[in-house]
Amino acid sequence: MVPDRWFVLTVRVGAETDSGRVLEGLLELGATAIEERGPELVTYLPPPDDPASRAEEVRAALEEAAGGSESVRVSWGWQPHEEWSDTWRRGLGPRRIGRRILVSPTWTDPGAGDDDVVIRIDPGMAFGTAEHATTRGCLELLEEVVEPGVSIVDVGAGTGILSIAAALLGADEIIAAESDDLACEAVLENAEVNGVAGKIRVLPGALSASGLAALGPVDGIAANIQSGVLRGLLPGAGRALEPGGWLILGGILVSEREDVISAAEAEGFEPEEEIAEGEWWSGRFRRMPDLRAPSPSSPPSPSPG
Repeated sequence: MVPDRWFVLTVRVGAETDSGRVLEGLLELGATAIEERGPELVTYLPPPDDPASRAEEVRAALEEAAGGSESVRVSWGWQPHEEWSDTWRRGLGPRRIGRRILVSPTWTDPGAGDDDVVIRIDPGMAFGTAEHATTRGCLELLEEVVEPGVSIVDVGAGTGILSIAAALLGADEIIAAESDDLACEAVLENAEVNGVAGKIRVLPGALSASGLAALGPVDGIAANIQSGVLRGLLPGAGRALEPGGWLILGGILVSEREDVISAAEAEGFEPEEEIAEGEWWSGRFRRMPDLRAPSPSSPPSPSPG
């Protein structure tokens, strides 16, 4: 249920602090919608019982995420839900991603062409409105590989924007896995708005590697979540995908790129395409055939004689 007011956290980081790691730390703490205002990051959370203590817990966790930096400052306040919705509307308009995708709030005319794929997403408490580089990167990589009739798992679906894009591009079956209850509601609502509710099944709860493997076989997997969680899911992704299936990973800092690629290669994935924007990186991989599998037996050689 949507609360009548939101707990607003404003995080200010010093110039010497890696703001990308602070942002990732906020995501790990449960933030889903984060607004970047210069040196400040602003997020909205359900109201805690003790707001001052919660703000201090967040500050300590973010300092640790930033490598022990003491330049992280956290302040807090309240904002009514209706006022929050009005704030997010300001300045938001249609955004083109890749060749065909247009992401547009419902209150604007996107000016779409005949070949455009229009995704209607209003800002909400779930992550994913194409206002963040990780979402844009994943959408662009997704556009290039979705074919009619494919099956997909969207891990950490947020607003459901990747699931909806896949459905509009022709995918027949999409499982949208999401651990946040508000985000699960957002996926269902946004799928209905975009006319693809019949193609998307929401799977609530955290997804483990074995849980992901059990959802296969599928043709593709998209996961736009924290890099630490991504690496833990890679073995399950390898078992869930058909040979030659694709894996799109987002939510990764450019500084983490090499580690993520190495972890994916160790699980039998081959890098295929990548997009970097600012400090964020997204990549697409292919599941290679298991080279350890025994090859078909050769016919016996004739005996000499």
